[in-house]
Amino acid sequence: MELEVLKSEKNFLEFVIKEERHSLPNLLKSKLLENPDVSFAAYQLKHPMDKNSVFVLRTKSKPASKALSEACNSLAEELSSFEKALKKALK
Repeated sequence: MELEVLKSEKNFLEFVIKEERHSLPNLLKSKLLENPDVSFAAYQLKHPMDKNSVFVLRTKSKPASKALSEACNSLAEELSSFEKALKKALK
């Protein structure tokens, strides 16, 4: 996976997720919006045929990069739990 940071400030982050359209950006957006310190999280596809998504994140007080990191860690834990439950169910 490749990322390109377009703008990075304390409470604002804009980046491109290359070769990702909806799956990861939508999952990430949903997780970020669970955080009460996140005031805005969204992604956009510039064109219907575009393979890249542009993600925008704004926080109230916490650094945007920290909120993003916490969301990624939380998703990793949830996916790990899901994988364990799936393996158990398929035995």
